[in-house]
Amino acid sequence: MADEDYYEILGVSRDASQDEIKKAYRRLAKLYHPDRNPGDKEAEEKLKKINEAYEVLSDPEKRARYDRFGTADFEGFGPQGSGGFDFSGFGDLFSQFFGDAFFGGATSSRRPRKGRSRRIDITIDFEEAVFGTRKEIEVERFVVCPTCHGSGAKPGTSPRVCPTCHGSGVAQHIQRSAFGQIITQGPCPTCKGTGQIIDHPCPKCRGSGQIKKKQKLAIDIPEGVDENSTLRLRGEGDPGYLGGPPGDLLVVIHVRPHKFFKRDGDDILLEVPIKFTTAVFGGEIIVPTLTGKAKIKIPPGTKSNTWFRLRGKGVKHIDSWGRGDQHVMVYIDIPKKLNKKQKELLKQLDELLEINDKIPWE
Repeated sequence: MADEDYYEILGVSRDASQDEIKKAYRRLAKLYHPDRNPGDKEAEEKLKKINEAYEVLSDPEKRARYDRFGTADFEGFGPQGSGGFDFSGFGDLFSQFFGDAFFGGATSSRRPRKGRSRRIDITIDFEEAVFGTRKEIEVERFVVCPTCHGSGAKPGTSPRVCPTCHGSGVAQHIQRSAFGQIITQGPCPTCKGTGQIIDHPCPKCRGSGQIKKKQKLAIDIPEGVDENSTLRLRGEGDPGYLGGPPGDLLVVIHVRPHKFFKRDGDDILLEVPIKFTTAVFGGEIIVPTLTGKAKIKIPPGTKSNTWFRLRGKGVKHIDSWGRGDQHVMVYIDIPKKLNKKQKELLKQLDELLEINDKIPWE
């Protein structure tokens, strides 16, 4: 799976926690599961990539190697039977230590590269997370310099080809060792691997070709997002290098708590007090939901902490059809202050009920 980013496959940022990685994996594994996509070869291949990405990122050691070297597989380095060492993988390894163009790739430093991805955290209301919303955010990111249009050179001038590397961006070095003559390649010391010399840098960007700028961006947040949900806006990150594609913008969502409602996955939880008489005789109560009010029938003899379900009154499933439910727990509201008449009536009721206070098993 060369040249594919495990973090992009799972849709998480590079500093994502293990819980975020696990949550993203479960969501994607459910979405591309064969039971939901029978006979779909594309979904099957996607699931393989998801499993491979999760296998690496869920293991702290493999993830550390991947973050450092771009791979978690080091089986290519080391003894090969009794024939000594296999150097076929050293090019990729050395390039991670000393630059893209160190070992073998003559033009690797001059190839187009994707721009850097950026992350922004935003906080939205509970209802906005449930029903979706449109937000305007301000993002600070690099953009192509408007003065030099990305060339890095002062207007009216142009970069010239590096005389040392002739525009390749790499310099060759020959060294003798116990294994014989080794030819290595590294970034050109004259142009620092860019392949060009800027004699008159742009005064706006100082020769970098990019400037940092704050920009406003309108984004659509889909209904059903939850705490730490991450939206990937492709192409909204920093501009690419040498004509490469721009990076992405990762929008991490945080949700403000609601005064009454709580969320459990795609279900909504609510606690409602009822009178003692309603619990005894039964009745009907009105409760709030995310879309208005609903009636719940309370059967006679209902105990405190009894749960009732309102089907379809929860949050929309973000990866499938339908909605969750709302679960309402009723509890008996015991009055803390009683007047004289209320106390007398309760004493009469207590005598009439004749409930045996004796422990049942005695």
